[in-house]
Amino acid sequence: MQRCGGVQEQQVATEEIQAYCDQLKPQVEEKAGTTFSVYESKSYRHQLVAGMNYFVKVHVGNGNYIHLRIYKMLDNTLELTNVKLDQKDHDELAYF
Repeated sequence: MQRCGGVQEQQVATEEIQAYCDQLKPQVEEKAGTTFSVYESKSYRHQLVAGMNYFVKVHVGNGNYIHLRIYKMLDNTLELTNVKLDQKDHDELAYF
């Protein structure tokens, strides 16, 4: 059972998580100031709030990663709330 506020353990990204990332890709690219030819979610963590926060590690090519924070509202609307650029595979996927 999930407890409200706690960030869950890191898991392998699912098709659903990739779909969230794909939906928000134009906003991610705008914030990053670049386009990504490679854009594949690898892992994620989630946090139950009044909705759900997702923290997603996305491979963007050449050993480079970005971390996304996505908020899924109670009505299932997605919002990109933060992006961390210049990440590597070994960088911890944590709350940001």
